[in-house]
Amino acid sequence: MKYSIVLPLIATTVLAAPTVEKRQDACVIPTTFPTTANPKLPDPFTFFSGKKVVTKDDWACRQKELSAALQAQELGTLPPKPSTVTATYSGSTLSITASEGGKSISFSVSIKKPSGTGPFPAIIAYGGASIPVPSNVGTITFDNGAIGQQTDRSSRGKGKFFDLYGSGHSAGALTAWAWGVDRIIDALELVDTGINPKKLGVTGCSRNGKGALAAAALVPRIALGLPQEGGSGGAACWRISDSEKAAGKNIQTASQIITENVWLGPAFNNFASKATTLATDHHELASLVSPRGLLVIENEIDWLGPVSTTACMKAARLIYKAAGVPDNMGFTGSGNHAHCSFPSNQQADLTAFINRFLLDGTASTANIEKGPTVDVSKYIDWTAPTLT
Repeated sequence: MKYSIVLPLIATTVLAAPTVEKRQDACVIPTTFPTTANPKLPDPFTFFSGKKVVTKDDWACRQKELSAALQAQELGTLPPKPSTVTATYSGSTLSITASEGGKSISFSVSIKKPSGTGPFPAIIAYGGASIPVPSNVGTITFDNGAIGQQTDRSSRGKGKFFDLYGSGHSAGALTAWAWGVDRIIDALELVDTGINPKKLGVTGCSRNGKGALAAAALVPRIALGLPQEGGSGGAACWRISDSEKAAGKNIQTASQIITENVWLGPAFNNFASKATTLATDHHELASLVSPRGLLVIENEIDWLGPVSTTACMKAARLIYKAAGVPDNMGFTGSGNHAHCSFPSNQQADLTAFINRFLLDGTASTANIEKGPTVDVSKYIDWTAPTLT
Protein backbone atom coordinates (compact mmCIF):
# COMPACT_ATOMS: atom_id res chain seq x y z
CA MET A 1 0.00 0.00 0.00
CA LYS A 2 1.25 3.51 -0.73
CA TYR A 3 1.05 6.30 1.77
CA SER A 4 1.36 10.04 1.67
CA ILE A 5 3.79 11.22 4.34
CA VAL A 6 3.32 14.66 5.82
CA LEU A 7 6.37 16.38 7.25
CA PRO A 8 6.25 19.96 8.55
CA LEU A 9 4.93 22.03 5.63
CA ILE A 10 6.01 19.35 3.09
CA ALA A 11 4.02 16.53 1.46
CA THR A 12 5.83 13.54 -0.06
CA THR A 13 4.78 10.13 -1.35
CA VAL A 14 6.68 6.97 -0.36
CA LEU A 15 6.08 3.24 -0.42
CA ALA A 16 4.80 1.22 2.55
CA ALA A 17 5.71 3.72 5.22
CA PRO A 18 4.74 2.87 8.78
CA THR A 19 1.98 4.94 10.28
CA VAL A 20 3.19 7.41 12.89
CA GLU A 21 0.41 8.51 15.21
CA LYS A 22 -0.24 11.55 17.33
CA ARG A 23 -2.90 12.15 19.94
CA GLN A 24 -5.59 14.81 19.74
CA ASP A 25 -7.42 14.69 23.06
CA ALA A 26 -8.58 11.05 23.40
CA CYS A 27 -8.18 10.35 19.67
CA VAL A 28 -5.18 8.78 17.98
CA ILE A 29 -4.68 10.56 14.65
CA PRO A 30 -2.41 9.06 11.97
CA THR A 31 0.06 11.25 10.13
CA THR A 32 0.18 9.01 7.06
CA PHE A 33 -2.82 8.35 4.86
CA PRO A 34 -3.74 5.74 2.25
CA THR A 35 -3.18 6.38 -1.45
CA THR A 36 -4.63 3.10 -2.74
CA ALA A 37 -6.94 3.67 -5.69
CA ASN A 38 -10.65 3.48 -4.85
CA PRO A 39 -13.17 4.55 -7.51
CA LYS A 40 -16.01 4.72 -4.97
CA LEU A 41 -16.49 7.53 -2.46
CA PRO A 42 -14.40 6.50 0.57
CA ASP A 43 -16.20 4.99 3.54
CA PRO A 44 -16.54 7.68 6.22
CA PHE A 45 -17.37 5.06 8.84
CA THR A 46 -14.12 3.08 8.67
CA PHE A 47 -10.95 4.47 10.24
CA PHE A 48 -7.82 4.23 8.12
CA SER A 49 -6.70 1.48 10.52
CA GLY A 50 -9.70 -0.61 9.45
CA LYS A 51 -11.61 -0.13 12.70
CA LYS A 52 -15.32 0.64 12.27
CA VAL A 53 -17.00 3.79 13.53
CA VAL A 54 -19.68 2.56 15.93
CA THR A 55 -20.35 5.36 18.40
CA LYS A 56 -20.71 9.14 18.24
CA ASP A 57 -17.44 9.38 20.16
CA ASP A 58 -15.83 7.27 17.43
CA TRP A 59 -17.27 9.65 14.85
CA ALA A 60 -15.77 12.68 16.63
CA CYS A 61 -12.35 11.01 16.37
CA ARG A 62 -12.97 10.02 12.78
CA GLN A 63 -13.76 13.65 11.92
CA LYS A 64 -10.34 14.65 13.26
CA GLU A 65 -8.73 11.90 11.21
CA LEU A 66 -10.57 13.01 8.06
CA SER A 67 -9.59 16.62 8.67
CA ALA A 68 -5.95 15.61 9.03
CA ALA A 69 -6.10 13.64 5.76
CA LEU A 70 -7.80 16.46 3.87
CA GLN A 71 -5.19 18.91 5.10
CA ALA A 72 -2.31 16.54 4.28
CA GLN A 73 -3.36 15.62 0.76
CA GLU A 74 -5.48 18.51 -0.46
CA LEU A 75 -5.99 21.68 1.58
CA GLY A 76 -2.69 22.21 3.36
CA THR A 77 -2.20 22.63 7.08
CA LEU A 78 -4.38 25.02 9.08
CA PRO A 79 -2.09 26.58 11.72
CA PRO A 80 -3.29 26.94 15.30
CA LYS A 81 -4.15 30.31 16.77
CA PRO A 82 -1.15 32.65 16.55
CA SER A 83 0.79 33.56 19.68
CA THR A 84 -0.87 36.96 19.78
CA VAL A 85 -4.12 38.29 18.31
CA THR A 86 -5.29 41.83 19.02
CA ALA A 87 -8.22 43.81 17.69
CA THR A 88 -9.78 47.26 17.68
CA TYR A 89 -13.21 48.39 16.55
CA SER A 90 -14.05 51.85 15.23
CA GLY A 91 -17.13 52.90 13.29
CA SER A 92 -17.93 49.84 11.21
CA THR A 93 -14.35 48.58 10.90
CA LEU A 94 -12.90 45.71 12.89
CA SER A 95 -9.08 45.75 12.66
CA ILE A 96 -7.13 42.60 13.50
CA THR A 97 -3.42 42.00 14.08
CA ALA A 98 -1.92 38.52 14.35
CA SER A 99 1.65 37.89 15.45
CA GLU A 100 3.77 34.74 15.32
CA GLY A 101 7.51 34.09 15.38
CA GLY A 102 8.46 37.75 15.42
CA LYS A 103 6.26 38.60 12.44
CA SER A 104 2.92 40.43 12.39
CA ILE A 105 0.19 41.00 9.82
CA SER A 106 -2.91 43.18 10.02
CA PHE A 107 -6.20 43.17 8.15
CA SER A 108 -9.69 44.55 8.64
CA VAL A 109 -13.29 43.63 7.95
CA SER A 110 -16.37 45.82 7.70
CA ILE A 111 -19.44 45.11 9.81
CA LYS A 112 -22.98 46.04 8.89
CA LYS A 113 -25.29 45.58 11.88
CA PRO A 114 -29.07 45.52 12.18
CA SER A 115 -30.74 48.43 13.90
CA GLY A 116 -31.53 47.97 17.58
CA THR A 117 -29.65 46.47 20.49
CA GLY A 118 -27.41 43.46 19.99
CA PRO A 119 -25.61 41.23 20.20
CA PHE A 120 -26.66 40.17 16.70
CA PRO A 121 -25.91 37.08 14.67
CA ALA A 122 -23.89 37.73 11.54
CA ILE A 123 -22.72 36.12 8.32
CA ILE A 124 -19.07 36.41 7.28
CA ALA A 125 -19.21 37.01 3.54
CA TYR A 126 -16.20 36.35 1.34
CA GLY A 127 -15.93 39.41 -0.89
CA GLY A 128 -19.49 40.47 0.00
CA ALA A 129 -22.71 38.48 0.19
CA SER A 130 -24.42 37.19 -2.96
CA ILE A 131 -27.22 35.65 -0.90
CA PRO A 132 -29.93 37.84 0.65
CA VAL A 133 -29.02 38.47 4.30
CA PRO A 134 -32.06 39.15 6.52
CA SER A 135 -32.37 42.60 8.07
CA ASN A 136 -32.03 41.15 11.58
CA VAL A 137 -28.68 39.49 10.77
CA GLY A 138 -25.39 41.35 10.42
CA THR A 139 -22.95 41.08 7.52
CA ILE A 140 -19.17 40.94 7.97
CA THR A 141 -17.47 41.61 4.63
CA PHE A 142 -14.14 39.80 4.40
CA ASP A 143 -11.53 40.52 1.70
CA ASN A 144 -10.31 36.93 1.63
CA GLY A 145 -8.10 37.57 -1.40
CA ALA A 146 -5.88 39.80 0.71
CA ILE A 147 -5.20 36.88 3.07
CA GLY A 148 -4.49 34.35 0.32
CA GLN A 149 -4.23 35.63 -3.23
CA GLN A 150 -6.23 33.87 -5.96
CA THR A 151 -5.38 35.64 -9.20
CA ASP A 152 -3.98 32.56 -10.95
CA ARG A 153 -1.21 30.00 -10.46
CA SER A 154 1.28 32.79 -9.84
CA SER A 155 -0.54 33.53 -6.56
CA ARG A 156 1.05 30.55 -4.81
CA GLY A 157 2.45 31.63 -1.44
CA LYS A 158 1.17 35.20 -1.70
CA GLY A 159 -1.05 37.12 0.69
CA LYS A 160 -0.93 38.14 4.33
CA PHE A 161 -1.23 34.56 5.60
CA PHE A 162 1.97 33.72 3.74
CA ASP A 163 3.65 36.93 4.92
CA LEU A 164 3.18 35.53 8.42
CA TYR A 165 3.89 31.83 7.84
CA GLY A 166 6.19 31.90 4.82
CA SER A 167 5.64 31.57 1.08
CA GLY A 168 6.47 27.86 1.25
CA HIS A 169 3.68 27.02 3.68
CA SER A 170 1.61 23.97 2.67
CA ALA A 171 -1.75 25.80 2.75
CA GLY A 172 -3.74 26.59 -0.33
CA ALA A 173 -5.84 29.74 -0.51
CA LEU A 174 -8.95 27.99 0.89
CA THR A 175 -7.09 27.11 4.08
CA ALA A 176 -5.52 30.56 4.34
CA TRP A 177 -9.01 32.08 4.14
CA ALA A 178 -10.31 29.68 6.81
CA TRP A 179 -7.45 30.85 9.03
CA GLY A 180 -8.63 34.43 8.40
CA VAL A 181 -12.17 33.50 9.45
CA ASP A 182 -10.78 32.01 12.64
CA ARG A 183 -8.97 35.27 13.39
CA ILE A 184 -12.12 37.30 12.74
CA ILE A 185 -13.86 35.21 15.39
CA ASP A 186 -10.93 35.75 17.77
CA ALA A 187 -11.38 39.50 17.27
CA LEU A 188 -15.14 39.34 17.81
CA GLU A 189 -14.48 37.59 21.11
CA LEU A 190 -11.92 40.22 22.13
CA VAL A 191 -13.85 43.45 21.51
CA ASP A 192 -17.50 44.45 21.77
CA THR A 193 -18.77 44.95 18.22
CA GLY A 194 -22.42 44.18 18.90
CA ILE A 195 -21.99 40.87 17.04
CA ASN A 196 -22.52 37.54 18.81
CA PRO A 197 -19.44 35.39 18.04
CA LYS A 198 -21.39 32.23 18.85
CA LYS A 199 -23.94 32.89 16.09
CA LEU A 200 -21.88 33.20 12.93
CA GLY A 201 -22.42 31.94 9.44
CA VAL A 202 -19.98 31.95 6.52
CA THR A 203 -20.81 32.34 2.84
CA GLY A 204 -19.24 32.96 -0.53
CA CYS A 205 -20.04 32.13 -4.15
CA SER A 206 -18.14 30.35 -6.91
CA ARG A 207 -14.44 30.24 -5.93
CA ASN A 208 -15.46 31.86 -2.66
CA GLY A 209 -18.11 29.17 -2.27
CA LYS A 210 -15.32 26.61 -2.26
CA GLY A 211 -13.74 28.68 0.50
CA ALA A 212 -16.93 28.99 2.53
CA LEU A 213 -17.32 25.20 2.67
CA ALA A 214 -13.68 24.77 3.70
CA ALA A 215 -14.08 27.40 6.43
CA ALA A 216 -17.23 25.78 7.80
CA ALA A 217 -15.40 22.43 7.84
CA LEU A 218 -12.17 23.66 9.45
CA VAL A 219 -13.44 26.32 11.87
CA PRO A 220 -15.66 24.74 14.53
CA ARG A 221 -16.82 28.11 15.88
CA ILE A 222 -18.88 28.64 12.71
CA ALA A 223 -22.53 27.86 13.50
CA LEU A 224 -23.80 27.74 9.90
CA GLY A 225 -22.09 27.10 6.58
CA LEU A 226 -23.74 28.63 3.50
CA PRO A 227 -21.46 27.81 0.56
CA GLN A 228 -22.94 28.88 -2.77
CA GLU A 229 -22.20 27.44 -6.22
CA GLY A 230 -18.68 26.25 -5.44
CA GLY A 231 -18.82 23.21 -7.73
CA SER A 232 -15.57 21.25 -7.92
CA GLY A 233 -13.32 22.06 -5.00
CA GLY A 234 -16.50 22.73 -3.06
CA ALA A 235 -19.64 20.60 -2.95
CA ALA A 236 -18.62 18.30 -5.82
CA CYS A 237 -16.74 15.07 -5.20
CA TRP A 238 -13.53 14.69 -7.19
CA ARG A 239 -14.26 11.09 -8.15
CA ILE A 240 -17.74 11.83 -9.45
CA SER A 241 -16.56 14.89 -11.37
CA ASP A 242 -13.94 12.72 -13.09
CA SER A 243 -16.59 10.15 -14.01
CA GLU A 244 -18.83 12.91 -15.40
CA LYS A 245 -15.92 14.28 -17.44
CA ALA A 246 -15.27 10.78 -18.80
CA ALA A 247 -18.95 10.68 -19.82
CA GLY A 248 -18.46 13.81 -21.91
CA LYS A 249 -19.65 16.53 -19.52
CA ASN A 250 -18.08 19.98 -19.53
CA ILE A 251 -17.15 19.96 -15.86
CA GLN A 252 -14.30 21.24 -13.71
CA THR A 253 -12.09 18.42 -12.45
CA ALA A 254 -9.08 18.04 -10.18
CA SER A 255 -6.67 17.97 -13.12
CA GLN A 256 -8.13 21.23 -14.46
CA ILE A 257 -8.42 23.12 -11.18
CA ILE A 258 -4.69 22.99 -10.42
CA THR A 259 -3.98 24.70 -13.76
CA GLU A 260 -6.35 27.55 -12.94
CA ASN A 261 -5.50 28.71 -9.44
CA VAL A 262 -3.95 27.98 -6.05
CA TRP A 263 -7.07 27.28 -4.03
CA LEU A 264 -5.64 23.94 -2.91
CA GLY A 265 -2.29 23.14 -1.34
CA PRO A 266 0.67 22.11 -3.52
CA ALA A 267 0.42 18.54 -2.20
CA PHE A 268 -2.81 18.18 -4.17
CA ASN A 269 -0.85 18.34 -7.41
CA ASN A 270 0.25 14.75 -6.69
CA PHE A 271 -3.38 13.58 -6.81
CA ALA A 272 -4.96 15.79 -9.47
CA SER A 273 -4.63 13.25 -12.28
CA LYS A 274 -5.46 10.30 -10.01
CA ALA A 275 -8.19 11.54 -7.68
CA THR A 276 -9.21 7.95 -6.90
CA THR A 277 -6.05 7.65 -4.80
CA LEU A 278 -7.11 10.39 -2.38
CA ALA A 279 -7.87 9.05 1.09
CA THR A 280 -10.98 11.25 1.25
CA ASP A 281 -13.48 13.10 -0.91
CA HIS A 282 -15.79 16.06 -0.41
CA HIS A 283 -18.71 14.21 1.13
CA GLU A 284 -16.28 13.89 4.04
CA LEU A 285 -15.24 17.55 3.84
CA ALA A 286 -18.91 18.49 4.29
CA SER A 287 -19.24 15.95 7.10
CA LEU A 288 -16.65 17.85 9.15
CA VAL A 289 -19.29 20.54 9.69
CA SER A 290 -21.52 18.03 11.53
CA PRO A 291 -23.35 18.46 13.87
CA ARG A 292 -23.39 22.18 13.05
CA GLY A 293 -25.64 23.68 10.41
CA LEU A 294 -24.84 23.40 6.70
CA LEU A 295 -26.94 24.46 3.73
CA VAL A 296 -25.20 23.86 0.41
CA ILE A 297 -26.60 26.12 -2.32
CA GLU A 298 -25.90 25.00 -5.89
CA ASN A 299 -26.68 25.79 -9.52
CA GLU A 300 -27.17 23.33 -12.38
CA ILE A 301 -24.59 24.87 -14.72
CA ASP A 302 -22.57 22.05 -16.32
CA TRP A 303 -19.18 23.44 -15.23
CA LEU A 304 -20.28 23.26 -11.58
CA GLY A 305 -21.19 19.58 -11.96
CA PRO A 306 -24.80 19.24 -10.83
CA VAL A 307 -24.66 15.44 -10.79
CA SER A 308 -21.41 15.52 -8.83
CA THR A 309 -22.56 18.13 -6.30
CA THR A 310 -25.93 16.43 -5.81
CA ALA A 311 -24.56 12.91 -5.35
CA CYS A 312 -21.69 14.13 -3.17
CA MET A 313 -23.96 16.09 -0.85
CA LYS A 314 -26.48 13.23 -0.75
CA ALA A 315 -23.62 11.11 0.60
CA ALA A 316 -22.79 13.84 3.12
CA ARG A 317 -26.40 13.93 4.27
CA LEU A 318 -26.20 10.17 4.94
CA ILE A 319 -23.33 10.96 7.32
CA TYR A 320 -25.36 13.66 9.09
CA LYS A 321 -28.19 11.15 9.44
CA ALA A 322 -25.89 8.54 10.95
CA ALA A 323 -24.63 11.15 13.42
CA GLY A 324 -28.22 11.69 14.58
CA VAL A 325 -28.68 15.19 13.06
CA PRO A 326 -30.26 14.60 9.62
CA ASP A 327 -32.00 17.97 9.57
CA ASN A 328 -28.83 19.96 10.30
CA MET A 329 -27.69 19.66 6.67
CA GLY A 330 -29.56 20.57 3.54
CA PHE A 331 -28.78 20.74 -0.17
CA THR A 332 -30.68 23.06 -2.49
CA GLY A 333 -29.84 22.95 -6.18
CA SER A 334 -31.61 25.03 -8.80
CA GLY A 335 -31.15 25.65 -12.51
CA ASN A 336 -32.13 28.32 -15.02
CA HIS A 337 -30.40 31.24 -13.36
CA ALA A 338 -27.11 33.06 -13.78
CA HIS A 339 -24.07 32.06 -11.77
CA CYS A 340 -24.15 33.59 -8.26
CA SER A 341 -27.57 35.18 -8.75
CA PHE A 342 -29.74 33.84 -5.96
CA PRO A 343 -33.11 32.54 -7.26
CA SER A 344 -36.35 32.98 -5.36
CA ASN A 345 -37.03 29.23 -5.30
CA GLN A 346 -34.10 28.74 -2.90
CA GLN A 347 -35.24 31.48 -0.52
CA ALA A 348 -37.39 29.34 1.76
CA ASP A 349 -34.51 26.89 2.33
CA LEU A 350 -32.07 29.70 3.15
CA THR A 351 -34.55 31.42 5.45
CA ALA A 352 -35.20 28.21 7.37
CA PHE A 353 -31.51 27.51 8.02
CA ILE A 354 -30.73 31.08 9.07
CA ASN A 355 -33.77 31.08 11.34
CA ARG A 356 -32.80 27.86 13.06
CA PHE A 357 -29.02 28.16 13.37
CA LEU A 358 -28.44 31.91 13.70
CA LEU A 359 -31.70 33.22 15.16
CA ASP A 360 -32.59 30.34 17.52
CA GLY A 361 -35.89 29.96 15.71
CA THR A 362 -38.03 26.89 15.25
CA ALA A 363 -38.17 26.75 11.45
CA SER A 364 -38.07 23.23 10.04
CA THR A 365 -34.95 22.29 8.08
CA ALA A 366 -36.09 18.70 7.55
CA ASN A 367 -35.66 16.92 4.23
CA ILE A 368 -34.16 19.82 2.27
CA GLU A 369 -32.55 17.93 -0.59
CA LYS A 370 -33.19 19.40 -4.04
CA GLY A 371 -31.37 18.88 -7.30
CA PRO A 372 -31.27 16.61 -10.33
CA THR A 373 -32.36 13.01 -9.85
CA VAL A 374 -29.23 11.10 -8.87
CA ASP A 375 -28.84 7.63 -7.37
CA VAL A 376 -26.10 8.01 -4.77
CA SER A 377 -25.79 4.22 -4.40
CA LYS A 378 -23.98 4.25 -7.76
CA TYR A 379 -21.05 6.00 -6.10
CA ILE A 380 -20.79 4.35 -2.67
CA ASP A 381 -20.16 0.81 -1.45
CA TRP A 382 -20.79 1.50 2.24
CA THR A 383 -23.85 1.70 4.42
CA ALA A 384 -24.34 4.43 6.98
CA PRO A 385 -24.77 2.96 10.48
CA THR A 386 -26.82 4.38 13.31
CA LEU A 387 -24.21 5.66 15.72
CA THR A 388 -24.83 5.10 19.42
